[in-house]
Amino acid sequence: MPFSVRFTRGITSPADVEKAISVRTEPAVDVEGHWFGNDRLDFRPEKYWKEGTKVTVDLNLDGVEGRDGVYGKQRKTVKFTIGRNQVSVVDAKKHTMKVTQDGKVVKTIPVTTGKPGYETWNGQMVMSEKLAVTRMNGETVGYGGEYDIKDVPHAIRLTNSGTFVHGNYWGGGAFGNYNASHGCVGLRDVRGGYDKGVPAAWFFNHSMLGDVVVVKHSHDRTVAPDNGLNGWNMSWEDWKK
Repeated sequence: MPFSVRFTRGITSPADVEKAISVRTEPAVDVEGHWFGNDRLDFRPEKYWKEGTKVTVDLNLDGVEGRDGVYGKQRKTVKFTIGRNQVSVVDAKKHTMKVTQDGKVVKTIPVTTGKPGYETWNGQMVMSEKLAVTRMNGETVGYGGEYDIKDVPHAIRLTNSGTFVHGNYWGGGAFGNYNASHGCVGLRDVRGGYDKGVPAAWFFNHSMLGDVVVVKHSHDRTVAPDNGLNGWNMSWEDWKK
């Protein structure tokens, strides 16, 4: 998961703000910042953080002039440790998701992805939210009237625009066979999500915020790097620009 700093006012002195934020790691790795617009600054290394890396972020923003007459107030330190390595690769053509830990496949799960006209984004997407159950309403993502499911189980957010990996109890024979969703990655589940033996429950319980889901072979473009915490889709050269 990239480390993301959001500002309540648009920044017009980005160099001064960036200078006031330091990111230290153990073991040491080069971490660089990238601005998305003028109110969001994300930090990441070139490749995924190594498991167990200790990260310390110093926000020395108190008194820093971010724009004319507007000064920062925060001075604090944030520390976190990177969890175990889990990357799940979804093949939209084969309708499978291979869950890997430290590069080894630990489980292959049949899935369904976006149907024609509603294809799932390609690219690397970071889990940013986990919801045991949530409502999914097409109105909120521009698909008005197409669906309104009040009890979607085992939902994990991948983008701000509404892409999730989630349990699906209405998909019939789609899993592993054909793509039937409105852009999400669906895993077989039961209504209420109470059955711990279904694929969606297993995946939900073995995933943590910051894990990566990579989608390949979908007929859509690559997800935008600022749509969620998805800066890994930029080359290191572009990231550092």
